[in-house]
Amino acid sequence: MKRINEYKKLFNVEQDTDLKKLKTTYRNLVKEWHPDNFQEGDSLKIEAEAKSRQIIDGYHFLVSIAPETIAANAEEYNTTISESNIADFRHKGLLLEITFLDGTTYEYFGVPKSVYVKLVNSDKQLRFAKRNIFNTYLYRKTKKSLEVA
Repeated sequence: MKRINEYKKLFNVEQDTDLKKLKTTYRNLVKEWHPDNFQEGDSLKIEAEAKSRQIIDGYHFLVSIAPETIAANAEEYNTTISESNIADFRHKGLLLEITFLDGTTYEYFGVPKSVYVKLVNSDKQLRFAKRNIFNTYLYRKTKKSLEVA
């Protein structure tokens, strides 16, 4: 949740912003903080390089959790959570990362430790996750393993 708030503050966006506004803000920030705008040896050039990386990471992150992106990928997400079992999961802070047997990994934000402990202790982890995690917390797809041809 801290990362979400940090990126939203960087982009100066509200709770639910559309992708078009986010893209415009991203372009303006990149123009402002592009390292080529600063002279070689200038202390601001080093800061601009770090800031531009942060802007790019923030943009990709915010796009991945945008309601429009989630809606566009809802069918794939529902297929994964209904047809594939949980292969692995880990919890750090308020972030729960679940990897499915099909190789897809999703991050769930704001998951308290008490819910994670219940997931670990559940004898039917997939059922518990379907009822208490999958459609309750904000999520994003982080990776899909490469399929062997």
